[in-house]
Amino acid sequence: MSAEDCEVRWIGRQAAVAMPAEIDVANAHEIQRALASAASLGAPVLIVDMSGTTFCDSAGVQAIIAAHKQAAAADTQLRLVAPAVMRILTLVGVGQLVPLYPTLEAALAGAPAAEPSPPGPGGY
Repeated sequence: MSAEDCEVRWIGRQAAVAMPAEIDVANAHEIQRALASAASLGAPVLIVDMSGTTFCDSAGVQAIIAAHKQAAAADTQLRLVAPAVMRILTLVGVGQLVPLYPTLEAALAGAPAAEPSPPGPGGY
């Protein structure tokens, strides 16, 4: 995968970047570059659309954290749509840095961020 594979869509003044099905050590560097590029476009809101992402490892988490820092430096609000990987992002604390949303529509509307789901039986 290359940075060009992460399509940026403009929805009004907001930009949304589509992420691949898996984000891991094999593509995290390219994801980070694509998100840095998108953060530099000047959108007031950048949505990382992980609607189709079913796996995200620690390298992917690091790419998201780096994107958060770059977006903040560009005065851009970063929002994450991550229904399938929301639990892992919440557990590692990404949700404390970046608002998590269950759908792209909710992220576009700026609706209250998704509440983390409570731990299942047996805790974390």
